[in-house]
Amino acid sequence: MRDVGTGLESAPAVATLDVGGTHVTAALVETRTWTTVAGSRHRRGLDAKGTAGEIVGTLASALDTLGSMSGRTVGIAMPGPFEYATGIGRFRDVGKFDGLDGVDVRAALTRALDPAPERIVFLNDAVAFALGELRRGVLAGRRRGVAITLGTGVGSAFVAGGRVVTEGIGVPPEGRADLLRIDGAPLEDVVSRRAILARYRRRSARGATDVATLAGLARAGDPGAAESLSTPLTALGRALAPWLADFEAEALVLGGGIAASFDLVAPPLRAGLLRTRPSLAALPIELTTGFEQSVEAGAAWHAITT
Repeated sequence: MRDVGTGLESAPAVATLDVGGTHVTAALVETRTWTTVAGSRHRRGLDAKGTAGEIVGTLASALDTLGSMSGRTVGIAMPGPFEYATGIGRFRDVGKFDGLDGVDVRAALTRALDPAPERIVFLNDAVAFALGELRRGVLAGRRRGVAITLGTGVGSAFVAGGRVVTEGIGVPPEGRADLLRIDGAPLEDVVSRRAILARYRRRSARGATDVATLAGLARAGDPGAAESLSTPLTALGRALAPWLADFEAEALVLGGGIAASFDLVAPPLRAGLLRTRPSLAALPIELTTGFEQSVEAGAAWHAITT
């Protein structure tokens, strides 16, 4: 990253996209305060199984809600696997965005926008979340911390010295918690939206359509729903514990759809951490105060400092 100094104070609002498996959110971020410009956030449905043309068209349509892109920098938070530096998708056989596999998304999006933006910069969505938390959230002022997103999968970013790190003591390969294993299984086969809902379907004839519904059932006293959340989240704590301890994390911040049920997430997560590393007893586990805003702020920061 280049030195940005005080030039940020005079920079125009940065256009951002937060790309998910079912929707894309466009917003403008004001770089003096790293807050989303009031009224600028717009969400559109997104078919992750669509063709490249359909997906790029939806992204362009979302950006159109922000006005002319002439002279603007655009920061796009995108799930992996993706070549963030080149803007090329690598989604083969991952069950989402297969239409973007091998596609130069930066070039395609530039062609789809008229006028085209000055720059389009990509980064991982979990990294965007962590960078946003550094600017305006739980990780602000922390020497070392970890951001975890819980939703369709487990996203992660390890932060030290004001930047995201992908190697070093206490950092998993590529900084990716999703590559970890627990009890012989890939972590996301144990804790993810699909894994948690599948676990409940095995325990209950009625099942649940989403984790928020499952959380409601757990709060209402459904023991199967409670177990379907607590066991995977305890496993997540067990998987993360050695890394968090060795990294000497000063805080763990959570975001994403599953994390929104924080009252049911934090206790088993902490139990798993302590079962493996009792030294983590004092580690703060906090829910982000604004997940979308942190992703947007992180995407904007990355776009103008890269």
